[in-house]
Amino acid sequence: MTVNDDSFTNWKNREEIAESMIPIIGKLHRERDVTVLLHSRSLVNKSVVSILKTHRFARQIAGEELSVTETLPFLKALTELDLGPSQIDIGMLAATYKADDRGLTVEAFTAEAVAGATGANKIEHGEGRDVVLYGFGRIGRLVARLLIEKSGSGNGLRLRAIVVRGGGDQDIVKRASLLRRDSIHGQFQGTITVDEANSTINANGNAIKVIYANDPSEVDYTAYGIKNAILIDNTGKWRDREGLSGHLRPGIDKVVLTAPGKGDVPNIVHGVNHDTLKPDEQILSCASCTTNAIVPPLKAMEDEFGVQRGHVETVHSFTNDQNLLDNYHKSERRGRSAPLNMVITETGAASAVAKALPDLKARITGSSIRVPVPDVSIAILNLQLKRETNREEVLDYLRDVSLTSPLRRQIDFITAPDAVSSDFIGSRHASIVDAGALKVEGDNAILYLWYDNEFGYSCQVIRVVQHVSGVEYPTYPAPAV
Repeated sequence: MTVNDDSFTNWKNREEIAESMIPIIGKLHRERDVTVLLHSRSLVNKSVVSILKTHRFARQIAGEELSVTETLPFLKALTELDLGPSQIDIGMLAATYKADDRGLTVEAFTAEAVAGATGANKIEHGEGRDVVLYGFGRIGRLVARLLIEKSGSGNGLRLRAIVVRGGGDQDIVKRASLLRRDSIHGQFQGTITVDEANSTINANGNAIKVIYANDPSEVDYTAYGIKNAILIDNTGKWRDREGLSGHLRPGIDKVVLTAPGKGDVPNIVHGVNHDTLKPDEQILSCASCTTNAIVPPLKAMEDEFGVQRGHVETVHSFTNDQNLLDNYHKSERRGRSAPLNMVITETGAASAVAKALPDLKARITGSSIRVPVPDVSIAILNLQLKRETNREEVLDYLRDVSLTSPLRRQIDFITAPDAVSSDFIGSRHASIVDAGALKVEGDNAILYLWYDNEFGYSCQVIRVVQHVSGVEYPTYPAPAV
């Protein structure tokens, strides 16, 4: 047998193992509300090749590829446990087991590592929480996709309705089509049907009522059986407490804004300050995509090295508020053609840092350039630290943060020397550290942070909504603090 034959046989064996993992992962998700992760990446509803690629990606951050032969025993061990709703990272299980020297069996080690999600400790299934989307643009449709994807056992978040202004003939058909196909993020994973007579979109079994209204005051959500719901405002039309309070209608309990909030509206970056929210807070903001991209790594650098001052320059994809061709715009430069120009503009992300990280005393400034790409941006974070360091120390630290810290869902890490922006379309992390671009000299560090300003941000929005709704399930093994 040749080397090529050996390689092909090995691949086919791994394909077979990955194939055997799919029904186990699916059953855990549907019946027990358990999401199986691999280094913070969900394996739910993934194909054989996708599972193998996710295992291989581990080499980018952990230094070596993770094999399905290593993780399958932990997955099988989970099926023997009395698990409650949770997120379980089999990549972390395999890594921590390898470092454990007590000689435990895989079964015993797994039972110990996820004990908080089993038996008397487990979270009981709730009734789920209704969610309403107000607006159905770029972020609204991606949030809808995520809500539908995460409907799982039906005990978590349930997308019940979408509120939009009427758009003429076949409005609901056109909106369903935009949900079904996306030029950047591809096809919707599942089936979508439209019931025009009842103004309903059915996506993967989720019946979503489309409500037409020109103003929040026109809607009584209880008339549609919606109660105690979380409303996600994707329009950005109202940003202060007074304006957003208009959404607090019968049936709506909380309002989440997908734009920076003004005044005393809390700006929340999941992973950094979500635990500061008061249980009775009814109005909150998920800040901006750029704020979500820079605040987690900024917090990580402050925790380890201290930050004296910093500047963030964002090279940002163009957005819907710019013009396709030169035309009037209330902003001076955004009226110029977005797909034909680099456009200098402002960013509020630097000033928003103070809301998310009030203990950070360093002054952070910022500016932005819009460029002719439709999605994925990069933030260049230039920091003066409180102590000297070197490139290797910073890289090792940020790699570890992306693997084992409480920020591992926010911060990703990549070593690929040829990475470009389109590689990060669909990333579920708030930002991705580009290891090859990192610059460190004495007390100065320059971080290059990629982020999918549409999908990665939408994932952060969902995490905040899960937190405030009480269906944010714990992750095991627990991240290092």
